[in-house]
Amino acid sequence: MAKASPRSDDNRELSDFLRTRRARVAPEQAGVTPRASRRVPGLRREEVALSAGLSVDYYIRLERGRVSNASEAVLEAVARALRLDEAERAYLFALARPKSLARVGRPAVPRRVRPGVHVLLEALQYAPSIILDGRMDVLALNRLARALFVDFEAMPVGERNMARFVFLDPAARDLFIDWDQAARMVVSGMHLYAGQKPNDPRLTELIEEMTAADTDFHRWWASHDVEEFSHGTRHYRHPLVGDITLNYETLVFPGDPDQWLFVSTAEPGSPSYEALRRLADRTDTDAE
Repeated sequence: MAKASPRSDDNRELSDFLRTRRARVAPEQAGVTPRASRRVPGLRREEVALSAGLSVDYYIRLERGRVSNASEAVLEAVARALRLDEAERAYLFALARPKSLARVGRPAVPRRVRPGVHVLLEALQYAPSIILDGRMDVLALNRLARALFVDFEAMPVGERNMARFVFLDPAARDLFIDWDQAARMVVSGMHLYAGQKPNDPRLTELIEEMTAADTDFHRWWASHDVEEFSHGTRHYRHPLVGDITLNYETLVFPGDPDQWLFVSTAEPGSPSYEALRRLADRTDTDAE
């Protein structure tokens, strides 16, 4: 039997997300005893439906993206059955909301960073700091961030994007010692934003460009992994000062929730702290 083609009104993102989450759950986690002949990775649709207390037909339609008005109780049950964490649960709710509630796509408007935020960036003299939006566009950065990463402000406005740098600039793979983790963090963050703003035309264009240009991005985007990275550690190998380990914090501005500050710091007195100060001093000297 020929495979049915997707309908124009199907929610493809929701379908792909549920399918990938279902494949990730081991049968034993859902109390299912797998048989030796079992070929399906993860759970079957019928098993998810049973665990969530739904009819098989309804869950199949939901996973195919053909349910536009799933209730909160249904989505909660599916989230529990698929063992979703908080970020994944929020992403599920964003994808499954009725299309009538989704914002209509509008022409992209340049996002401006308030003057006070620019002053804050420069005050963080020994902490590389960047203002990003959900598309990973670099809206502003301080002098030390330009020295650590790349001078985004020297690029055309349309190319100032962290995802483009991480995946398409060969220098990024040399800079990030833990490149895989850093790159997947970027993709996960973009997925979260895509769930919140499904009709952002600039995001759609960026995803299409990145998917065509890089096989790693293509593979990780298709996996639909989502995660919030509010803090953590990154490891760098800088061509001027060597290896640096930095802790990062991600802060959201209450007045500008679509902009967030990504600030990195080194442990005081550590070799990374001294390396960062040397980089800052060298940057100040070059500026003079």
